[in-house]
Amino acid sequence: MKKILFIFLLINLNNFTLASIKENIINNLNNIENFNFNFEQNINGKIESGNCTIEYPKKIFCTYNNINNKILVSNGRSLVIKTKNGDFYRYSIKRTPLNYILDKNFLIEEIKNLSERVINDQYINYTMIKDDNEINIFFDKKNYNLLGWQTLDVYQNLIITYISSLKVNQPLKKNFFKLPTLD
Repeated sequence: MKKILFIFLLINLNNFTLASIKENIINNLNNIENFNFNFEQNINGKIESGNCTIEYPKKIFCTYNNINNKILVSNGRSLVIKTKNGDFYRYSIKRTPLNYILDKNFLIEEIKNLSERVINDQYINYTMIKDDNEINIFFDKKNYNLLGWQTLDVYQNLIITYISSLKVNQPLKKNFFKLPTLD
């Protein structure tokens, strides 16, 4: 009988711990209006790095540390990628996985209904499937901050984004997420 009671307590303690992790991640997301971070992005083995700022809902501004000085900007409706050598791409954000990654209400609702996976006792992973997009979101188990995501882009390239040097709720300029134009 003691053995059964011990196993019952152990299982319930584990469920309580996972529930509190989920609640802490949701609370943390609820308290974030915007955040800035450095990133390293692996697109099918090609590594790029830079800095991004995200403001909920669905706004992002990224500068890449590469010879083309690529920028990526979303104003919440459209997504533009522009380089100094004249490349210019414009997409509806609804056609990209960023539509979901940049929507904290979507993330919170999905997390509430998903089971988490603990990786190496350090990371929490949630896998979300939406409109043929599989999105893996990773959080730090200690501070519940977003660590990155993995998804496929519109061309079916595997994209893994790692986040570091996270700064939360920084003041932003009014037109920070203004889309660049084709020059």
